[in-house]
Amino acid sequence: MTRIVLAIAVLFSASLAGAAEKLPLSDISSYLNGITTAKATFRQVNDDGTISTGRLWLRRPGRMRFEYDPPDSGVVVSRAGAVVIHDPKSNQPPETYPLKRTPLSIILARQVDLGRARMVVAHDFDGQHTIVVAQDPEKPEYGRIEMYFADDPVHLTGWVIHDGNGGRTSVELGELETGMTLSDTLFQSGDGNLFGADR
Repeated sequence: MTRIVLAIAVLFSASLAGAAEKLPLSDISSYLNGITTAKATFRQVNDDGTISTGRLWLRRPGRMRFEYDPPDSGVVVSRAGAVVIHDPKSNQPPETYPLKRTPLSIILARQVDLGRARMVVAHDFDGQHTIVVAQDPEKPEYGRIEMYFADDPVHLTGWVIHDGNGGRTSVELGELETGMTLSDTLFQSGDGNLFGADR
């Protein structure tokens, strides 16, 4: 009986090991292209080691909104090819950057193709997540995004942004909900007066 139990345990552990493997880039591209809208809570570890939390909304292509919880209370909005950063603590006007200059443009692209030449610079598996490091093949100096995906079903669990200046910002997602309707007003580059609204 002991031998039978041990044999079953070995077979079971072997089947689990076989089930956990690196996801193909084609599957990840299909997954990202299948997302039209999504929302989640997030936990962000900033380059200086501080931690921020908040909520994000995404509508592909090109639209994303981060709302940070107090005491940060900032807003980052991406739309119309630009990223606008509102930081109420700075007492400065909003900062605006071209979306194409940020690695997030890879996720927000109309068509994600991770098989494109020189876009993916690393494709690994850590035992739990498939890790894909991607960059703009034409402008690698803009930085890169290190994306983490889990399987069964395929889903994005977070990313690390490595900016062109050597900075590093990590984002860990809560449960990523997809397929809801998101209003255009959510992605307006306003001053944060949409804080706390139920969408």
